[in-house]
Parts: sequence; structure tokens; C-alpha cells
Amino acid sequence: MPTRKELSIPQRTIMTPGPTEAEPRVLRAMGAPIIGQFDPAFTDMMNETMQMLRELFQTKNRWAYPIDGTSRAGIEAVLASVIEPGDRVLVPIYGRFGYLLTEIAERYGADVHTIECEWGTVFQPEEIISEMKKVSPKIVAMVHGETSTGRIHPLKEIGEACREQDALFIVDAVATIGGCAVKTDEWNIDAVIGGTQKCLSVPSGMAPITYNDRTAAVIAGRKKVERGIATAADGQMLSDYRPITSNYFDLSQLEDYWSERRLNHHTEATTMLYALREGVRLVLEEGLEERFRRHRRHEKALMAGLSAMGLDLFGDPEAKLPVVTCVQIPQEADGESIRSMLLSQFGIEIASSFGPLQGKIWRIGTMGYSCRKENVLFVLAGLEAVLIRHGVAVKAGEALQAALNIYDHQAATGVLS
Repeated sequence: MPTRKELSIPQRTIMTPGPTEAEPRVLRAMGAPIIGQFDPAFTDMMNETMQMLRELFQTKNRWAYPIDGTSRAGIEAVLASVIEPGDRVLVPIYGRFGYLLTEIAERYGADVHTIECEWGTVFQPEEIISEMKKVSPKIVAMVHGETSTGRIHPLKEIGEACREQDALFIVDAVATIGGCAVKTDEWNIDAVIGGTQKCLSVPSGMAPITYNDRTAAVIAGRKKVERGIATAADGQMLSDYRPITSNYFDLSQLEDYWSERRLNHHTEATTMLYALREGVRLVLEEGLEERFRRHRRHEKALMAGLSAMGLDLFGDPEAKLPVVTCVQIPQEADGESIRSMLLSQFGIEIASSFGPLQGKIWRIGTMGYSCRKENVLFVLAGLEAVLIRHGVAVKAGEALQAALNIYDHQAATGVLS
């Protein structure tokens, strides 16, 4: 019988828009002993995690808990629980993940209306608000930080318009939670979905969500309970409930699981909850505003280094996502060969892109634990060396000096240059 070798994972410097390098303290937490899901020590942890998620999402919502599964599981759970067949849903699309919202909504029977803008740009809020007036949607669903294009969308005015028109505002904040401000209550967001594998630096496998009473009321209206009465004619029980199609993603059942009732829905992903709790604890320990400043500081250094090297950045600078920097691949360069050499020779991973941007840009993430000075300097040095090796003309030696200038200025003044 063949003997298989022990698992051996190569050491990498991950500078993609996700997954990121996991925080070492998170990985240590995942090694804690397994306990039962109804052990008081575990249910206390569930309650504590819910409270920390409220702080992370900047909300006073009652409901803030994780969905077991990747970020997409969280998106699907929210949409599955609020969409009924025929509901009108508006999705403003400015990158790949707007199409994901569209597909999931369509699968649950929504009447989906979309508007699109050029990749690398975002909408003016009035464009979305104008479309809302035409469509009168039950739900407006959109992405906060679009990693496929490196753009971030303003949400405050859209949230206000949704509240005025009595539409639910559902936001995919997978790429931004823990790295950029997500002001759930202030921006009138009705439901928000986050992710663990990006700015939280927790392995993929949970999707923290939060939603308010407006959303909870819609979910409650679909709770699977018999409300009918027996008819005299045939003795059959009539039922007027509108059941949530999915069992696993039924938020009405998950509420019973995460509430004081503790009604069993599934076996909780024990070690992932350890990881989520520790990851969010570290975010709050650092402080939200300080964490956001850290992400902007390293973003500035990376951008300065890339520009000094002679590379062009992609997209509308006014709408840049602070945790993802998109770089135009030089016309004479083989982008995939350069990425491959960067990985094989330096152990550094950066990302390509999708759709109309495939082969045209690289995407470099500065997220969570990966967002560190040594990583920024390393990726600049490695990329410069590989570009030179491929015969691409760059301003040798300029990138690291430009990045160091940003760091020196920050250290001397406390101000981002």
C-alpha cells in the first residue's frame, strides 16, 4: 500500500484581492479543542461574536451572525430569504460581482433590472436613483467594493433613496469589511454581507451578515408555519405562507439557531467560529479608524512605487478601492508569464482579472494581514526584477525609493502624502 507524504504547503506572499494571508493568531485559535455547539462555553462565544460583528458593521441591528460557507453563501442566504418569485430587483453593475448578484436573484425568481457602466468607473448616485424611480424595485442590490475593477461605490445617497422609496438596500461588502468603512446604520443599508478571506484575514469558510428590522420583517413573513384552516369541503389544510426555497440558507431558521432559542439547524463550523471571533477581535483591538488608515497608508506606498517604476494604474482614481490596486499590463509584456515568474522565483502571488479586463490588468491586494510594509516593498522589488527579466523597460530602482518616501513622510508627519 503506497505511503503518502505529509502535507507540505509552500510559503507564499499573497498580494491578491483574496484570499489573503491568514493572521497567525487566527490560525492558532483554529487549533483550539472542539466543544459541542450547545456547550455554554460555545453559546457564549456565539453571543460574543454577534456583538463584535455589530461593532464591525457599525450597526445596532439585532441580527449579526455568520453563515457557514464562503462569501457567496452569505449573499445567497440573504437574497434567498427576501426574494419571492416576481419581486423586482435592481442591480447596478460596474464589475464582475454585480453579475453574480443578478444571477442569484434570477435563480430565486426575481424580475431583475440592471444598469451598467464602464468597468473601471462607478455610477453617479443620481443615475441609480433615477433608475429606481423608473423601476420601483422591492430590492436594490449592489457591490460596495468591486475587486474585479478595483473600484468602491458610494452608498449613502442610494441608501437614503431606498428608504424614501421603501426599497430594501442589500450590499455585498465582502471586499471592504474590515478594510474600509461600512456604515450600515448611517448609510441606511438593510442587509450587508461580508467575507472572511479578504480584509479580515480569516480563512474562507464563513460569511458574516447583518440585517435590520425591515429585512427581518420580510423574512418573518415567509417563515414556514401553517396559518390556514381546514375547509368544510375537503378537510384539507390551507396555508398562506410563502416558504423560503432553500433550507440551508433559510434565515428564519438561522435566527432560531442564533437566538436564545438555540433550535438546531445545522452543526456549527466550530473551528471557523473560533477563527472568525479571533479575526474580528483583532480588527476591533486595532481600532476601525486606525485599521482603515493602515490600509490607505500601504495603498499610497504601493501606488507611488508602481508609478515610479513607470507603470500605469487602471481606473477612475476618484473611485479607487483602497485595498485593491489595478495596474495596466505593458503592451509589450506577457502578463501571465510575468505573474508565473513572480510566483515561481519570489513566491509572490498577484492576480489577473476577468471579462473585458482579462489580460489587460494585474490586481494587487493590500488586505488585512497581507497589508504590511514588508509585503509592499517585496512585491515592488519582485515585480521590477521580473519585468526587467522579461525585457520590459522600467525605471530601475525608483519604485522602492518612492514607496520608502511615503513611509518616511508618514513616520515624520503622521499624515498620508
